[in-house]
Amino acid sequence: MKVLLVEDEHAATQRLVHMLRDLDNSLNIAATLESVSAAVQWININPPPDLAFFDVQLADDVSFEIFKAVPVTFPVIFTTAYDQYILEALEHNSIDYLLKPISEERLLKALNKVRKLQSHFIYQNLQNIVAEKPLRKRFLVKKGIDNVSIAVKNICYFFTEHKLVFLRDVDGVTYMIDHSITDLTNELDHRCFFRANRKYLVNIEAIVKFKSENGKIILSLSPATTDSVIVSKENAPNFRRWVENQ
Repeated sequence: MKVLLVEDEHAATQRLVHMLRDLDNSLNIAATLESVSAAVQWININPPPDLAFFDVQLADDVSFEIFKAVPVTFPVIFTTAYDQYILEALEHNSIDYLLKPISEERLLKALNKVRKLQSHFIYQNLQNIVAEKPLRKRFLVKKGIDNVSIAVKNICYFFTEHKLVFLRDVDGVTYMIDHSITDLTNELDHRCFFRANRKYLVNIEAIVKFKSENGKIILSLSPATTDSVIVSKENAPNFRRWVENQ
């Protein structure tokens, strides 16, 4: 079983990893992440895990925000030191809700619940709770008084400026569109487009080169951008995996 851990306290992560391995050494820890943004990026570019543990309160937001940013098609066990989030957890793909400090007995009970669901094929249904939306193929944009249809394959990147969203095509022409960067991230093929940061969503074909600087990654795109496109230190490993997997 491949397991994803999202927890911003290093000690809590290590304790959970050790407990999981003690209970079942066949479990494969796919990744340990510390924030909503890192989880969203990881889910965007990796095959879904069999199970995830989400701490409710993370460094940058509550983990429920992950569900708003990206389809979560796998079961989740929430962990937290507080009990006021139980009802909200039940609205998502929650298999269980573990209060910290987590006991080995309680963790084993949660794992057994997951295995029981697997054996009764309910687990497969959970993976299909969030229906996949058809991927975007084209965008309709305005060019003066005319409407122009642009194929996604001809879009180099999307970016925000002064709270507006634009796309730039292979000819270097910029068009304003009525979509948020988050919506675009969910509507486009994750194999082709990567959310570099809050401002840029880039097509892999537009990346001319990139370099590392103090753990961050600086992208050079074509057509060229007016500002630097920087992938954060936290998101850099996800970017490298995305590039390598194409």
